[in-house]
Amino acid sequence: MQNITLATPEGTDGFGVSQLVDRCPPLDGNSRYCNLLQCSHFSNTSVIAKTDNKTVGFISGYLLPQSNNTLFIWQVAVDNSARGIGLAQKMIHNIVERNVCAHVSHIETTITNDNNASWALFERIAKHYRAPLSRSVMFDRSTHFADAHDTEFLVRIGPLKSDNA
Repeated sequence: MQNITLATPEGTDGFGVSQLVDRCPPLDGNSRYCNLLQCSHFSNTSVIAKTDNKTVGFISGYLLPQSNNTLFIWQVAVDNSARGIGLAQKMIHNIVERNVCAHVSHIETTITNDNNASWALFERIAKHYRAPLSRSVMFDRSTHFADAHDTEFLVRIGPLKSDNA
């Protein structure tokens, strides 16, 4: 894998993000418009990874409006060509280390029960920040998805501890 650069996404990255998500089943696709908003409105809490001007990684996130000390990771996408090198973990660290996240003490996301790669990623994140990881149902298969999507479990990591603590 050639040199990968991590950067704050720009609105012009939205289309490339949509293409990346399409290449990363079983991720739920968002509308192209949604990806444009993620790359513009939520750029400070999202990250894009590129090599040779090709998008090979993207994480969308935002600070919870009701609890701005919590970073919610919406979606993690890594192209097959960039897997196995710890890129997803590096991208999460890139976001958490930004000034906009200086007050972040918790990370949240949702994961379906069978998404082993995401469980492993967020367990590594919890270990890195020496923080407990809790799990509870956020969106139930029957109640929220009319049995058309697996239950999404809320994963909460925190409080985060810095390497200096």
